[in-house]
Amino acid sequence: MLKIHQIFILKFLLLFIGSLLVTSIISYVALKSIIIEHNKNNLKNAIELMQLELQNIHNLDKYVSQVHEKTSLRVTLINSDGVVLAESNADKKEMDNHGSRYEIMQANSQEFATITRYSKTLKVDFLYVAKKIVFNDEKIYIRLSMSLAQIMDDFYSLWQKLFFVFIGIVLLASYISRVMSQKIVYDISQITTYLDEISNKNYKAVVKTKYFYEFLQISLLLKNLVKQLSKNDKKKIKNIAKLRLINKQRNDILSAMSHEFKNPIASIMGYAQTIQEDSDMPPKIRDKFLAKISSNGDKISKMLDRLALSVKLDNGDLNIKTSEFELKTLCNEVASNLALKYRNREIIVEVDEVVLFTDKTMLELVLINLVDNALKYSNGDVKIIFYDNKLMVEDNGVGIKEEELKKVTSKFYRVDKNSWDNSMGIGLSMVSYILKSLNSSLEIESEFGVGSKFSFSVNEMLKS
Repeated sequence: MLKIHQIFILKFLLLFIGSLLVTSIISYVALKSIIIEHNKNNLKNAIELMQLELQNIHNLDKYVSQVHEKTSLRVTLINSDGVVLAESNADKKEMDNHGSRYEIMQANSQEFATITRYSKTLKVDFLYVAKKIVFNDEKIYIRLSMSLAQIMDDFYSLWQKLFFVFIGIVLLASYISRVMSQKIVYDISQITTYLDEISNKNYKAVVKTKYFYEFLQISLLLKNLVKQLSKNDKKKIKNIAKLRLINKQRNDILSAMSHEFKNPIASIMGYAQTIQEDSDMPPKIRDKFLAKISSNGDKISKMLDRLALSVKLDNGDLNIKTSEFELKTLCNEVASNLALKYRNREIIVEVDEVVLFTDKTMLELVLINLVDNALKYSNGDVKIIFYDNKLMVEDNGVGIKEEELKKVTSKFYRVDKNSWDNSMGIGLSMVSYILKSLNSSLEIESEFGVGSKFSFSVNEMLKS
């Protein structure tokens, strides 16, 4: 099967050669006609000159011989009766009467009579031109003729030269066609290579067509298409990444819920089964078991509340309810409440009497999470400190490794995955979300084995 550039070149050459052939045939006919007409005019001009010279000529036979030698023309002088008076190429005595010849008869009614005819005398086709003149007060006919073979020899000589010109033109056209073909092949190969690269997802591939405007337009359209494909692929990758993240989060939620709910549910079931199986259980022990069941139920409730709040924060459904309150009072309340849970620990509050105007409930939740985390990850005192319009929770616990600092605020991430209780790894993530909604942000400073500092600015919360 032929390629497109080969079809183009083949059709181009066929069209060119066909056009040249038709032109050659037309040129052949036209040139032949022009050359014959040109020779007729030459014969007429020669007759006019002879007409002027004849008035001074006495020997007609010698004169026609001289004209023939100089011009190669056949010269015949004929009287009004058709008798040949002089002939340059034959013996006039042996020639027939010419009175019935067409050119002689026509010369009586026309200035010049012309005809192309086969000469029986010389056995050659001749072009004849005749004219009637007055010579020595008598009417005679001057007839000049020339061999058509001579005319055609001149024509063929000219045509041969033209033929070589045509051959040169064909060769030049073939060369130009080949050059054009190479350029077409180059541009097509650039586009096909580019398409091959694109099919292999190489959107940074380069296409450089440089010879034909149409291929340049195609390459520009392909580049625009590739840009769109690249954008779509990037969107697809982002969507896949989002789906993977959503699936991971879903799995993390299920894993966290399974892990965190397992212990309190197991405790509830254990205490409940014990009470059911022992109908004679002493009231004090029964009350103690029931208290354990209630405590674990409360723990599950708080975990569900945290999870629900985290979902609200993710969806942007958190409604901020601002109110005016004292920061020191809020910090003391948080410290007192957590002191009941951690009876052997001390929470030191070093906070000035500052009035804030923000969502008290959300800020309290932030403090509870930060202080609770500090108590879980340390054995010493925990401090709540206010300085330079920043509220900070400081501990002297295990600290956080440098490579984990950026991860601790991620949802469901826990530094020590086996030690946290009632957390599900959403505490610091929730704190970050809440502070962001309160126009602040969480800052963490930690040194592994030394302790940690969690702080946030309250500039946007100060009452103006």
